[in-house]
Amino acid sequence: MRVDGVETHMKRDNLSRLRRSIAISYVFMFFALFTVISGVFAYWYARKITQVDNAEVWLQAQALWIMRNIVIYSILVLFAALWFIPLIFFYWDSALWVTGCTVAGVVFSFIAFLFLLNAWLKGLSRFFKNKAVF
Repeated sequence: MRVDGVETHMKRDNLSRLRRSIAISYVFMFFALFTVISGVFAYWYARKITQVDNAEVWLQAQALWIMRNIVIYSILVLFAALWFIPLIFFYWDSALWVTGCTVAGVVFSFIAFLFLLNAWLKGLSRFFKNKAVF
């Protein structure tokens, strides 16, 4: 038999643990701006929240927001990386189309960077207000 005070204390501890996981996920999401490997950790921490049955809806929405944006960012980064492939061949370096591909890769990398930075700022501001992002 549980006493209401004990049950309320357990819910509060669970909520603080879930909030901590989302906060850690946002930290890794920020570091994903500089290395994509951090995006895997952000995705993993956010996925843990979606697996919890009794999590609050706004926390699950935050976790899904992080997961969604990390996947989109990873796709954008992979697309941007494709434009840098001609740089591997040293003897092509003098060709104008290689320079064009490099410029396109830089532009797409910048777009991916701005996308994740915008998603991070929007999500983090809603997280501090305890609200869902969507």
